Amino acid sequence: MSGQIVIQKAFKAFNRGSVNEVKAINGIDLTINDGDFITIIGSNGAGKSTFLNALAGSFFLDSGSIIMGGEDVTTWPEHKRAAKIGRVFQDPLLGTCAGATIEQNMALAKKRGKSRGLGLGVKGRDRAYFRENLAQLGLGLEDRLRTATGLLSGGQRQALTMLMATMVRPELLLLDEHTAALDPKTAQMILELTQEMVEQQNLTALMVTHNMNQAINLGNRLVMFHRGRVVLDIAGEEKQDLKVEDLLQRFAELRGDEELSDRMLLC
Repeated sequence: MSGQIVIQKAFKAFNRGSVNEVKAINGIDLTINDGDFITIIGSNGAGKSTFLNALAGSFFLDSGSIIMGGEDVTTWPEHKRAAKIGRVFQDPLLGTCAGATIEQNMALAKKRGKSRGLGLGVKGRDRAYFRENLAQLGLGLEDRLRTATGLLSGGQRQALTMLMATMVRPELLLLDEHTAALDPKTAQMILELTQEMVEQQNLTALMVTHNMNQAINLGNRLVMFHRGRVVLDIAGEEKQDLKVEDLLQRFAELRGDEELSDRMLLC
């Protein structure tokens, strides 16, 4: 069952004890409610993607805890957390196996969190299910089940990855700048697909973006990171009333006397 996700006093430093030490996650306390769709923004190096990696189990925290649906997953390895987490990366090549067919990739996704055994990878009864799901994308992929995924365009692969990440309903969906590598038209298609999937399945999702319009217009909460900390958490009517100019001003205020440029926030 999905439920509240609680991150308490999360801390992670890289190159500890050296002149290059970086406090990438610096004492984060964040409660993610069931059904939250949170957009995450912040300057380059603020800790956004690092935070998603910490939730996914790509590395262990130095200190702090991560509780998902009442279970302490702080020391769970990445493969164990994968049973609870769906993920879409910035690079469309990372979400699928290029040498496997569409149906083979979907068969693996369908078994996320389950024992895979040594049986036939794609069963006949699964193909109708795959076609039905693929048809919803409107990309014609339902007629290309045996096509190698490596032959698809970036947008097609990212749409397939979105579908695969949600075939088994995840307790948490992580979207790490998942439209940044796509052309504007394809990126808009993926964003619309994202919103549709999150709303239809009432998913709990975190979406990192450098596009402030996306951050404002999507989701029910907006969180800003700076130097490994959460410095802004806006929801409800306050978020609905936000404009890009307001967000830039809030960011400037939080940085104090540090020089602000759009590039620092958007790159």
